[in-house]
Amino acid sequence: MQIARVVGTVVSTEKEPALKGLRLYLLDPLGVDGAPTGEHLVAVDAVGAGAGEVVLFATGSSARQTPLTDRKPVDAVVMAIVDAWEVEGEVRYRKSEDEAA
Repeated sequence: MQIARVVGTVVSTEKEPALKGLRLYLLDPLGVDGAPTGEHLVAVDAVGAGAGEVVLFATGSSARQTPLTDRKPVDAVVMAIVDAWEVEGEVRYRKSEDEAA
């Protein structure tokens, strides 16, 4: 699993039929310090995340192990919305009340 911020959506009018109805997000992976790495990727949303949220995502064969993505041609999936994380006792991120609304 890796941490990323949802920075946009991806819209496609023509796609593999197995992908119809799936929401696609553009993710910007984050380092342990919370800074963007600059390497963007597209992931299927399996948990109802929204723009600007910090999420956990999986890639490769792990991305096809959720009920929503099982046996579908996906290489990345958003599988959790992050509320907080800490490193060595220091809180590096905490979801604000404004983001939760």
